[in-house]
Amino acid sequence: MEANYNILVIDNDSFIQDACRQTLTKHGHNVVQAKSGHEGLALLNNWSFDLILLEMNMPGEDGLLVLAKIKDLEPETIVVMISENGSIETAVQAVKLGAFDFMAKPFTRDELLKRIGQVQRNRRLNIEKLYLKQSRNQKIESAQIISNSPAIEKIKEMIAMVAPTETTVLLQGESGTGKGLAARRIHEMSQRKAGPFVSVDCGSLVSSIFESELFGHIKGSFTGADKTQYGKFEMAQKGTLFFDEISNISLEIQAKLLKAVEEKTISKVGDHKVVNADVRLISATNQDLQKAVARGLFRKDLFFRLNVVSIHIPPLRERKEDIPLLLQHFLNRFGSREGKVIEGLSPNAMKALTEYHWPGNVRELENTVERLVVFARDKIITTQDLAYSNTVLSSLPVKDPLCLEEMERLHIMKVVELTEGNKTRAARLLGIDRKTLRMKIKKHQIPENSNQNC
Repeated sequence: MEANYNILVIDNDSFIQDACRQTLTKHGHNVVQAKSGHEGLALLNNWSFDLILLEMNMPGEDGLLVLAKIKDLEPETIVVMISENGSIETAVQAVKLGAFDFMAKPFTRDELLKRIGQVQRNRRLNIEKLYLKQSRNQKIESAQIISNSPAIEKIKEMIAMVAPTETTVLLQGESGTGKGLAARRIHEMSQRKAGPFVSVDCGSLVSSIFESELFGHIKGSFTGADKTQYGKFEMAQKGTLFFDEISNISLEIQAKLLKAVEEKTISKVGDHKVVNADVRLISATNQDLQKAVARGLFRKDLFFRLNVVSIHIPPLRERKEDIPLLLQHFLNRFGSREGKVIEGLSPNAMKALTEYHWPGNVRELENTVERLVVFARDKIITTQDLAYSNTVLSSLPVKDPLCLEEMERLHIMKVVELTEGNKTRAARLLGIDRKTLRMKIKKHQIPENSNQNC
């Protein structure tokens, strides 16, 4: 999905203005015209443009001076200079002042569209670089929903139906149920799949900089704002903007978000100029937003805007038939990452993991499997592995047969825990010296706490 731009044409030649307007509007762009640099700068004070076509030589005006003023007002705006009599030296000077390129008059329709295409690619690359820079520490994988339960199969059907539309979606469910995965799946199945998927963690952002993160800011708008910066809305142009745990945002930000949703425009912090916001919104919450509305903690009008389609994702304890599939999925993933061949779990271990209530849902299951894989020494994970995994499952009774080494390992672990990591006391209770204890701890790969006493 290619971007449609706000384009300002500054030229005193009415023929050029009309030709540009007809060509560009036919290709979906919004075109605003100005007959002089003074008129163009006045428009720039109130609106933000993606591209400006600027005539170099207008009566009584120096195009290079107008270019300099434009760059002072809007450093990120792309400017293409146009002129009938421009020299190479003048073109070079314009580029040095910040112009993206130079076009000699007369130019054809195809030449204009080619230049617009170059501008679009350049702008898209700049935003993608920023997006990748900010998301480089995030794991970006294809959104695969692993399930065997009727409840999740129904959700997958709903996602398939709502994804191709432009409607807003509200994902509800406990923490760790997979709301973020569902949001990414909606994006991947949508008409915006070629665009970015930008996630906003509403629970982790500091309230004082939240507005800047969402809408961007201009240079000098607050202490530390040493350059103009894109916000999440602009980074998500032609893509999807996902608000995770949206119930955490303040009423003040809710009001500004509502305005952005209704008008599909935003303004950077410290700036009154309007920027188009062509994004699809998906939100997620682990709270009951209707109760939050009743308590005055969430705006009713924003709730209705976000809750056009609501999808509730049930907790893992209500779909236990999904647990074996998820276990195998995570075993394969982490086994591959760690270079280990993990074939599966013993029947008793599978029974224990399936019967556990998983208050942290799929996220807790994923973290538990990762730890089990890290400490696994055989191809089959047993209840012995669960016992010394140092997770909530460690207290489960060991039902699989124990070899002598496993009994020794478990006994040493319990004694070290009993002595709060004091190896001298632990060795005394075990009837061995401290050096032997250290050797056995290393042999059995028993995790050591850095704060333990020697």
